[in-house]
Amino acid sequence: MAQEIAQGTVHQVPADLGDALISDAELFALWQNITPLGRNEFICWVEDAKQPATRAKRIRRTGEELREGKKRPCCWQGCIHRTDKAPSRWQQDVLIDKKKR
Repeated sequence: MAQEIAQGTVHQVPADLGDALISDAELFALWQNITPLGRNEFICWVEDAKQPATRAKRIRRTGEELREGKKRPCCWQGCIHRTDKAPSRWQQDVLIDKKKR
């Protein structure tokens, strides 16, 4: 019986990221061992990509960063979808207000 993929705190693992994770036992183990908040950040980062090529690159980079020992995506300012904390000033100005324009 296959083990279920651990999810994020807000986001669920999308199919393409899930396929990449389960196709590699080492990568799957690394994913399972980071925190739900860390997983959430990677998922949000992947889902934020606007182009399919960028999304594929971020999925590939997720694996690379996990293998490098990173617990969250490099250069990502954080998930704006969490309801357990207010967005930072940067997130509000750049990610939220900018999208409304």
